[in-house]
Amino acid sequence: MNEASAMIGVSPATLRRWSDAGKIKAFTTPGGHRRFSRAVVVAMLPSDRPQRPKLGLLGETPERMTRIYRRELEHAASWAPWIDAIDEEDRTPLRDHGQRMAGSLLTYFDATRASARASALATAADSAGTCGWIAGRMGLPIEATVEAFLQFRMPFIRELGAVARRRGLDTAETTILLLAATEAIDHLLTAAVRGHERAVRLEPDHPLPAALVR
Repeated sequence: MNEASAMIGVSPATLRRWSDAGKIKAFTTPGGHRRFSRAVVVAMLPSDRPQRPKLGLLGETPERMTRIYRRELEHAASWAPWIDAIDEEDRTPLRDHGQRMAGSLLTYFDATRASARASALATAADSAGTCGWIAGRMGLPIEATVEAFLQFRMPFIRELGAVARRRGLDTAETTILLLAATEAIDHLLTAAVRGHERAVRLEPDHPLPAALVR
């Protein structure tokens, strides 16, 4: 109640009267406490509010996303056996740049200034390009590189969808969030492909990883 009233800028008593009058939808917990979903409260804010929900306010952090990616890596070999063939010299920067991409994307979504958003997206794209360059230098075909990128894109999209469900975002807010994520990640995929192309031009005769030789 107090958090909701602070967001809207009215007293808890006023918010209670609005709820009693049906002006704002509430629900009651088993303990008898009145609660309001974040989506309902956000809908009460002025119409010139930012369209995209702030991930930081929704509880999403780079640390949480990093934990999710670490879990994904445990199952990666089931769809990409060549991952186990990557030596530590390449595995460490791939992992570090993957985490850097995730953190930069979260910064990109929550930045309020265009310059800050552009800087965060550029940082993420730089890491994506480096990952593509490492894959190309390893001799990984472009098809496998794109497949790997798409596989590691899904945890990010799934997590954003889960955040939307947990926080009760409405359909419009969820759609805006996921569309923005898809557009940004597509930009990173392009950067990864360009990085791969640069590596192939520099090392065109690099052998394929053994796991990809048929």
